[in-house]
Amino acid sequence: MDQGPLVLKEKPIVGISACCMGSPVRYNGKGWNLLESIGREKGDFIWVPVCTEVLSGMGVPRDPIHIAGDSGKDVWEGDARVISRGRRDLTQDILEGCRMGAKVLEKANVKAYVYLDGSPSCGVYRTSLKNKRLGKPPGVFGSYLYDHGYFLIPVLDLQSPLRWWDWKRRLLAYLWLEQASITNKKDIYDVWYRYKFICQELDEPWAREKGHELANLKKDPDEEYIHFFKKEILDLLRRPSKSNKIINSLWKNYSFYRRKTGETIEGILEPDTKRNITTVAKELSMMERAAFDKGVFFGTSPVVYRGNR
Repeated sequence: MDQGPLVLKEKPIVGISACCMGSPVRYNGKGWNLLESIGREKGDFIWVPVCTEVLSGMGVPRDPIHIAGDSGKDVWEGDARVISRGRRDLTQDILEGCRMGAKVLEKANVKAYVYLDGSPSCGVYRTSLKNKRLGKPPGVFGSYLYDHGYFLIPVLDLQSPLRWWDWKRRLLAYLWLEQASITNKKDIYDVWYRYKFICQELDEPWAREKGHELANLKKDPDEEYIHFFKKEILDLLRRPSKSNKIINSLWKNYSFYRRKTGETIEGILEPDTKRNITTVAKELSMMERAAFDKGVFFGTSPVVYRGNR
């Protein structure tokens, strides 16, 4: 088996809440270009901006909305409503806007979405800002995206170098696996060889149990087993890691790199050296580049995007 990293050559297509890309489509006519936070890496993706509130027929500016009920999921089930500040019931309008937004993402072949937490439409873990609780998460569009298996990235995490690195490496691994063709036991073993390290980082007990299960496979699995195998890993990749686990993975993989190549990488510090998260993110990026150049597998970041660069 090729020991180098898996490579995505096509630019990943990512949906994004339009206000987070600078479009002034929020209820108050504002927007923020939060993609500036990731610098040149913005050009490594194709972005599909969507504002489901505008698609619902509401203009700019407009009254803010909130969920009257438990969550956006309950709106879909008919057990909650979407109400404007002026007490207008906009439930059906918002649902239609979310359906239109979903069609846009589907047409563009989007599998991942950058969302704004705090929005009653596209929020996932919070649906109100400034410590005001006007409903529980997820929002209406956020609920749809979560339930349909989208890879969801909170936009504010783009402003943290380490969190963005974590989201990006899991996103690339998610996109590669989502489109991978797996038909037999050998294919499963090949995927597990590439993904077991990042799975161990994200959920070590589950990865250990899954490794034992795969070791006991006696024959080629059926389609249902393969589908569930992929889904388990895809769902796991949607979860963020923790800083200490990422740093431990960095040092473990760097030790492997040094044994494999007999070389060191200038700029990667000893594990007991104090550093901030920005420095850690730089070290991880250096580790990725060096491993790619030397054809050494970097298990904590198994998939890289290279395209035409």
